[in-house]
Amino acid sequence: MITATFFNHAGGAGKTSLTLNAGYELARSGLKVLLIDLDPQANLTTWLGVEDAELHETVYPVATEARALPVPREVFGLHLIPSRVDLALAEAIMPGRIGAELFLRRALTAVEGQYDVVLIDSPPSVGKLAALGALASDVLFVPIPTRVKGVNALPGLSEVMRMYHGLRPELRVGLYLPTLYDARRGHDRDMLEQIRSHLSPVSEPLPQREAIYLDSALAGQPVGVYAPGSPVAEDLRQATASIARALGVAYEVTA
Repeated sequence: MITATFFNHAGGAGKTSLTLNAGYELARSGLKVLLIDLDPQANLTTWLGVEDAELHETVYPVATEARALPVPREVFGLHLIPSRVDLALAEAIMPGRIGAELFLRRALTAVEGQYDVVLIDSPPSVGKLAALGALASDVLFVPIPTRVKGVNALPGLSEVMRMYHGLRPELRVGLYLPTLYDARRGHDRDMLEQIRSHLSPVSEPLPQREAIYLDSALAGQPVGVYAPGSPVAEDLRQATASIARALGVAYEVTA
């Protein structure tokens, strides 16, 4: 079992869409996949059509009391540990628990034989929940918008990584994923070049195509279910292939 967190302390980078849709594609290829929603905004959870999650079904008991993982929901061939808004309360409680940032990593060891891949959707912060996911992981995937805002966030991202390395020296970035890319814009081309010149490894950019993402989220379905023949679905299959290579798992791109 390999665990990866989609991480960026800035919002709007594409963490949730990549976690969900890459997870769906990997599960569709035959892998056993667990998704964990650590963001109290619960966008991953609601995108998968789960609107009624209870607090005890989230990572809250894990993060605050070092309990075992709750029983996951089963959706679209995936297992999901959902989120809800009051998961944010864990941020206030975790500082009073010695070693709380490592509780999720410990809980995941108990389910090692049940999954091939665990993908974690991190909140857009550098708080305790973000650390919980990062320190539970073997590898981080970092989506970066091809915007000035995305590039300007890189120094802060490097500082956070140094902090995490202090606790987990073996933690590494498996892939940087440029997102929201429009090749027609000179600005986007310039930002992509900056990303490629400063970071490695970098995937091919994920094009900006908002409509299908928004509509599939509204429908409560992965893109591969909502619009399997769309250009967005093909974009995501190609991104999943890059993610699978970084994870060291088998994945065949099929429409």
